[in-house]
Amino acid sequence: MPSFDIVSEVNDVEVRNALEQTNKEVGNRFDFKGSDARVEHAEKVLTLFADNDFQLEQVKEVLTGKLSKRGVDIRCLDEGNIEKVSGNKVKQAITVRTGINGDEAKKIVRLIKDSKMKVQAAIQGDEVRVTGAKRDTLQEAIALIRKSVTDYPVQFQNFRD
Repeated sequence: MPSFDIVSEVNDVEVRNALEQTNKEVGNRFDFKGSDARVEHAEKVLTLFADNDFQLEQVKEVLTGKLSKRGVDIRCLDEGNIEKVSGNKVKQAITVRTGINGDEAKKIVRLIKDSKMKVQAAIQGDEVRVTGAKRDTLQEAIALIRKSVTDYPVQFQNFRD
């Protein structure tokens, strides 16, 4: 029986490379000379540091530009609140989301069931497996999900005949 998995993943190597490029560009830019602007990476959290709110926005723009150039979808970024560290210095935590959480997976399953296609969807951890009798119906399901799910990036893996 043909099947495929719907996942939401991010290439960690590309994220790390974009982060290093961002730190290098921020270190070389004239408007950041003498400032403490940088990006740190721990697990799935990127922490942006800057001297003021304007510089923080500039660092964020550089980071999103580098991520998009390296093929990382920026819809997977969850921005936290801007916090004051000391004096004028500020920081912001940005979480890199991976996997499809329970509510989003339920919405995908409901979308597939409501479409009346002859496919079955099942939640398996942080991914959704879709099975069907024909390859064409699975491709229709992929098209439906690509059109409907726009809040976060989704990929389709393990397409088996």
